[in-house]
Amino acid sequence: MAETTSRPTPPQTLDPDTLRNMDRYWRACNYLSAGMIYLRDNPLLREPLKPEHIKNRLLGHWGSDPGQSFLLVHLNRLIKKLDLNVIFISGPGHGAPATLANCYLEGHYSEIYPDRSEDEAGMRRFFRQFSFPGGIGSHCTPETPGSIHEGGELGYSLSHGYGAAFDNPNLIVAVMVGDGEAETGPLATSWHSNKFLNPIRDGAVLPVLHLNGYKIATRPCSRGFHAKNSKRCLPDTDTSRISSKATIPRSCISRWRPRSNSASAKSARSSNMHAITTTRRGRAGR
Repeated sequence: MAETTSRPTPPQTLDPDTLRNMDRYWRACNYLSAGMIYLRDNPLLREPLKPEHIKNRLLGHWGSDPGQSFLLVHLNRLIKKLDLNVIFISGPGHGAPATLANCYLEGHYSEIYPDRSEDEAGMRRFFRQFSFPGGIGSHCTPETPGSIHEGGELGYSLSHGYGAAFDNPNLIVAVMVGDGEAETGPLATSWHSNKFLNPIRDGAVLPVLHLNGYKIATRPCSRGFHAKNSKRCLPDTDTSRISSKATIPRSCISRWRPRSNSASAKSARSSNMHAITTTRRGRAGR
């Protein structure tokens, strides 16, 4: 009998219209994130940028925002396509601009806070109030629509993610873990929380480790972290690991898909994201 060999399925890319819309949405989120951190006036840059348009004191970490919005835009695509029940938890410290930007762009933020309307005046107020006393916090504070995790006290995002999944069998919890946050004791311990998941009564947790190579004061230990040594650097928790490296934005969005550990990037200069599926063995098809 002739022996048949299976050929790997060629990678799929998004259709041009979907790609174009996602890319524009992602870039708009990035603009809003940068505007919250830096601008106090001239929100749409209708005139050349001047010193008086820039905030005197900057607070908010830009490094994690494009990666968070990148994940959010793909989650939104899958939610609409597959009718999924998904919650996103933002772990990186001072990384609220990404979550706020997506909420504002969806229109939900302006529904709750009408003074921050979807026009130039509302956007100016939105930018000015970010990281200002009595305004909008740089973490996902309780005032953030839908927030169950503030993110200011680093290390608890994954624990809260598992807490949300317990007794919610139809829920998928996507947790963005910052690389600086990943060095904390609570986060290192919470990798083992998958041991408590029950495939029958609990939901699924998808931690995404965002390796942008920086944290608040210095470079994290994970700088230069590659998928090929993830098993050595992360605890053995009966999980599978997939890796994606972001380089050119348009190419990144159109071709984003899990890559095997053997296909890790040769350089760590651009942002890496490691998605670690924490479903127990025998549950990968959930």
